Amino acid sequence: MTVAVVRFGGSNCDRDAVRALAHLGVDAAVAWHDDGLPADTDGVVVPGGFSYGDYLRAGAMAAQSPVVAEVRALAADGVPVLGVCNGAQIGCEAGLTPGAFTTNASARFQCERVHLRVENATTPWTAAYSEGDVLEIPIAHGEGRFEIDDDAYADLVADDRVLFRYCNADGEVTEAANPNGSTGAVAGVTGDRDHVAVMMPHPERATLPALGATDGQGILGAFA
Repeated sequence: MTVAVVRFGGSNCDRDAVRALAHLGVDAAVAWHDDGLPADTDGVVVPGGFSYGDYLRAGAMAAQSPVVAEVRALAADGVPVLGVCNGAQIGCEAGLTPGAFTTNASARFQCERVHLRVENATTPWTAAYSEGDVLEIPIAHGEGRFEIDDDAYADLVADDRVLFRYCNADGEVTEAANPNGSTGAVAGVTGDRDHVAVMMPHPERATLPALGATDGQGILGAFA
């Protein structure tokens, strides 16, 4: 599989994603947004960072880039797409997934390891795990609070489109374990089809053994 990792001005996790994917045996390369996606692209990662300096709101400007229309078209054709952190914000802004990411409840940037509980183990992104498994994955964001209106949230839950929820080490979803105040402690969701997903935590930072954490390998392994 050839995975394009989209780079915008302000992206800073693109090379991390390429290296993590390479560790898993996946052929991946950075694609500068203005150049479009390579013709042989059969997987897309929209990585973290601060595209366009987060002007207007995080992800809003990047979502208008022509390359995102290409990503949307590939997603419609069944190509797996994963948005991480700023990529998650872009994905929501572009309508690939529901909801929005807003300023953390703490009103500060948070960089720490958190625990996630696997909510749906039948998607490509979670097939390596079992429902209820607890993962330790880093976060690094100032606008990571997932928000969605009540009716849309009810539909999200009913359709089993929540991938992960923030939890404590024992897998309990508590207010204290929710680092940013996300609705329902949601940390990752899928689009209308489960090959498209966004998540706020960084699986690429929990893939290389040298980083001291490997719980993210199963997520990126969807591209293998």
